[in-house]
Amino acid sequence: MAVVTNGGVDLYYEAKGEPNPADEVEREADTVAFVNPAGYGAWVWGWQHAALSSGFETVVWDLRGTGRSDAPDGPYSAETLAGDLEAVLADHGVSDAHVVGAGLGGMVALEYAHRYGRAATLTLFGTAASGNRVDVDALDSLFAPRDDPAALQASLRNAFAADIDAHEDVADEIVGWRREEDADREGFEAQAAAMCDFDRSDSLYEITTPARVYHGVDDAVVPADAGRDLADGLPRGEFTAVEGGHLCFIEESAAVNDALLADFDARA
Repeated sequence: MAVVTNGGVDLYYEAKGEPNPADEVEREADTVAFVNPAGYGAWVWGWQHAALSSGFETVVWDLRGTGRSDAPDGPYSAETLAGDLEAVLADHGVSDAHVVGAGLGGMVALEYAHRYGRAATLTLFGTAASGNRVDVDALDSLFAPRDDPAALQASLRNAFAADIDAHEDVADEIVGWRREEDADREGFEAQAAAMCDFDRSDSLYEITTPARVYHGVDDAVVPADAGRDLADGLPRGEFTAVEGGHLCFIEESAAVNDALLADFDARA
């Protein structure tokens, strides 16, 4: 893990993997930077950066309010979190990156692409152009205290479309990661405020970065129609429906990972 300080806030990040020297494709970017959903630690991207790290460098980080990063008082904003991402990538010496975000992380990715010059592509999961498309109650239901394993497992029910209780081994593993890495109540609320207050609905045309919007058809937090509207509003946006819920990139990780690799190589 490395740490960078942005405006007095320490941010922890980790980079793994590297471009495959045997790969003769010259890509626009060989780094993939992930931005977490509200409240979740970097564990949520484990299925993706494990699949990508043999051909790409992957960067995961603890958003302010999460994990080992500092947790200043909220509320936060997508603009502030985009500035944190810029600090991480600049500190690591990344010139261009594929930026992948989910939920709040997708909103941060949109803001980042608008404000900074390092985003080669955007990949967005369960994201809307405006926080008014977010089901606030469903979002709040994703939180649970880190010292309560039963509550942590129960709070996964609105994150997935599948019955999490029927997948005990996976649920137990996720609960273990959440106990170590997720935000506490204050950090979650500060991040949730950034998600609900976000609004780029009238200025999506300014974000010309190539963007692929994936959306779980049974997303309880952000309706799939919001993802379609987001893709329609982006000048270079494309929409792909995915079976699953808000964390569809975990539920359908094999199909999503294949699609990501194909997307990144197609944009080489």
